[in-house]
Amino acid sequence: MKQVFFTLSLFSLFTFTAVAQTIEGTSYFLPKTALRLTLLVEKTTYKPGEFAAYAQRYMKKTDVQLEPSTTYRLIDTQMTPFALPDTAKRYTLQLDKRYSISEVARTDNGILLAINAQGKTAAQPKPFVAAPKAKPLNAKDYMNEDILTAGSTAKMAQLIAQEIYDIRDSRNQLQRGQAEFMPKDGQQLQIMMQGLDTQERALRQAFEGITERDTAEVSVEFIPTEAVERELVFRFSRHFGLVDSDDLSGTPYYISIAAEAKPQQPDEPKKKDKDDIGLNVNMPVKATATLFNGNAPVKKLDFQAPQFGTVENLSGALFGKKQTSQIVLNPVTGGLESIKEVAIEK
Repeated sequence: MKQVFFTLSLFSLFTFTAVAQTIEGTSYFLPKTALRLTLLVEKTTYKPGEFAAYAQRYMKKTDVQLEPSTTYRLIDTQMTPFALPDTAKRYTLQLDKRYSISEVARTDNGILLAINAQGKTAAQPKPFVAAPKAKPLNAKDYMNEDILTAGSTAKMAQLIAQEIYDIRDSRNQLQRGQAEFMPKDGQQLQIMMQGLDTQERALRQAFEGITERDTAEVSVEFIPTEAVERELVFRFSRHFGLVDSDDLSGTPYYISIAAEAKPQQPDEPKKKDKDDIGLNVNMPVKATATLFNGNAPVKKLDFQAPQFGTVENLSGALFGKKQTSQIVLNPVTGGLESIKEVAIEK
């Protein structure tokens, strides 16, 4: 999630007061932790060769497909926690001259990050970048005149097969040092061998067809609201890739969420703090997410879940006139990450 910081100064707030008469403070959210399931999906597309029907007759190959096909494969799955505003935890931070608060850092969607300090951005995994694909070979670029002018499809297929066998024979003679025109050195031999390999591979495509593979990254988001046992999160089909949860053509993937017990609150209600300025932080608890492919676990993640924990109020006394505080919250959990006392210079 891209995060943008901005600063609210007391000067700007008081300037605005002249127009709006009164300003009680600035609103913010504490976050809840969601999970992003990043799926690495490989798409394989097969296009049969022009002479696929003759592959068994002339090339003795029995496994050549005669129909085009597209299939999908789930290569890898990663789970990454990220923050969303918790609408149940919307608060207003009171800002007035009694408290030394000069900066309030929030994300662009209102999640509190820091007081009197720069907020931190959550580390994000690097996006997947597909490797460049080689341009497929064109079999006709490697066909001789006899093949291209043959009078029938069957004759073309026969001549292509004969050309492939001739290429293999030439390669064997080079490897044995028995070729009529032997290369002068090893480098020239390697170049000649690569040329023969390319020519054979291109001509074989006329029978075996072309298989192309593309890998893409897609994501599914899941927001834990309670402990769950094997809740359906997505389906994946070999023939269609990622499909809707109600599409039974896909294999179901489930997620289980387990969380530690919420800390017990004292029986006696907490006394009202006269310096309560509406500054709250999350006290998250440890949770575990497990992803299942059917009944088989495929991925497990331990993370901090503030929605299963409690909220702690911080006193405005931290922001005195002689000494104030710099507070930084965890950008994913909203928990207190650091608090530093700072003397105010007169």
